[in-house]
Amino acid sequence: MGLRSFAPNEFLNASGGLALNMSKTEEQKTDWPRLARDGVWDNNVVLAQSLALCPLLAVTGTATNGLGLGLATTFVLVLSGLLVSLLRGIITPQVRIPVFVLIIATLVTLVDLGMNAWMHDLHKVLGLFIPLIVTNCAILGRAESFAFRHRVLPAAFDGLMMGVGFTLVLVALGAVREVIGSGTLFANASMLLGDAWHFLELTLIADYRGFLLMILPPGGFIALGVLLAGQRLLNRRLAQRKAAREQAVEGAAAGA
Repeated sequence: MGLRSFAPNEFLNASGGLALNMSKTEEQKTDWPRLARDGVWDNNVVLAQSLALCPLLAVTGTATNGLGLGLATTFVLVLSGLLVSLLRGIITPQVRIPVFVLIIATLVTLVDLGMNAWMHDLHKVLGLFIPLIVTNCAILGRAESFAFRHRVLPAAFDGLMMGVGFTLVLVALGAVREVIGSGTLFANASMLLGDAWHFLELTLIADYRGFLLMILPPGGFIALGVLLAGQRLLNRRLAQRKAAREQAVEGAAAGA
């Protein structure tokens, strides 16, 4: 018995039942600001979903390492979302997960070979964590939950925003650990961007003896905990301000 090819606006669950059948009108409605906000903040890969913590803690000894891994992951997120969205009309639900993994593994292999050829020093620093991008649950999760159900541009944009949010956390965590641990910022950035970007390499504290704990894995857990606590506190304050504004509007309307 032959396998049916599904239209781009159809999605079947694993049991073969119809789980989603978006109309063209529904599919054309894309809340771009919401996608950006979800990827960078509200549904951030690290801060909200607590995914990809292994590479996050392992490579963020410096901001440069975090930026390198973040850009590589963003590249895979964007292209995997784009390809899954393009092929969703011919990918059947029964084989979608293996197909997603194959697409992601192919892209990661290209990234690995490219970095080994043109950014060899950075490739040596990041090491095994470049091939391990394949196992990043965030990439497979976005392919399954978003790209497979949406058009090409929203799927690619969602991957871009998720990658940007992940990169920002990597760089922020790497910067905190590097400044406190070594007194520098973007050390060896020329490995990533070339000699022309050597000016990014800053020594913030001269003759600094360093704080080894922040460079070691325990320092990564401490810095991540501070970032998570900061996000929760900021979200709480923003929610309180929003509630206060809504109450003020309601009071003004009632007084009128």
